[in-house]
Amino acid sequence: MSELESHAAEIAEQFSDHLDIEQEDVEERLETLVNEYRVPLDEARRSVESQYLDEADLERDELGSADSELTQLGEIDEDEQWIDLRVKVADLWEPGHESIAQVGLLGDESGTKKFVAFDTSDLPELAEGTSYALSNVVTDEYEGNYSVKLNKTTTITELDEEIEVGDDAVTVEGALVDVQSGSGLIKRCPEDDCTRVLQNGRCSEHGQVDGEFDLRIKAVLDDGQEVHEVIFDKETTEELTGIDLEEAKQMATDALDTTVVVEEMQGDLLGHYFEVSGPVFGRYVLVDEFERLDGPVDPESALIKARSI
Repeated sequence: MSELESHAAEIAEQFSDHLDIEQEDVEERLETLVNEYRVPLDEARRSVESQYLDEADLERDELGSADSELTQLGEIDEDEQWIDLRVKVADLWEPGHESIAQVGLLGDESGTKKFVAFDTSDLPELAEGTSYALSNVVTDEYEGNYSVKLNKTTTITELDEEIEVGDDAVTVEGALVDVQSGSGLIKRCPEDDCTRVLQNGRCSEHGQVDGEFDLRIKAVLDDGQEVHEVIFDKETTEELTGIDLEEAKQMATDALDTTVVVEEMQGDLLGHYFEVSGPVFGRYVLVDEFERLDGPVDPESALIKARSI
């Protein structure tokens, strides 16, 4: 059986409970995309699946997959892959949107990945510190960072054994020499499963939307030999700067300008030494813990270095 025929058979099996389709019909659609339009086979498969989803009036997370495989979190390197996991719930935090039932970190011996479970999926809640076998979860990617989504077809089985969680966090330190664009008071897309930062009120995926306010700091630490790009999320930004979200929104309202928030924040950050720890996503260290160290560098030298980056 060719690779195309194998994909066709899997698609036909996926939709067997929803549509009356033959494998030959699936093969014909795939062959048209691959041979006539030179579409890569994986992309052609997603396109054909989308066509059948429309015909069946289904959402993708209602479908599941016929070929999900047991995967370690550290092996995830593709978007929209259906996989099975054996993991421990390493951390849970407060969902940032009413559509999200749970959000947090799953871990196994290869490291940790963020997970999201949506309210519409109507799944049993996961408990922090408990190990589970999760069948039929789907991978997601944004700006090179991978996570997993639990969906309506996900099955959750609590395990008697405890899954060991590998430590994929790093610790870096240095002088904070730059606060990057996109820091301070920002707005994110409010659509389900989207946390993209808006640019001029637009989401790159969903267009013009009414955004939801958030706080973050994107900074550069210089240890004298190399630079490290780090991101402080809302909670760590509030702890770092002493400015919470409500205060930041009031500052922006009073000034009719959101940039006053980051200007206020960076005044107490540039030129100071920090040690930060957290997982690496793409080129950024996502800060879970930090410590302000003694011995700030000369602010003028820090600014000169920042402008050269």
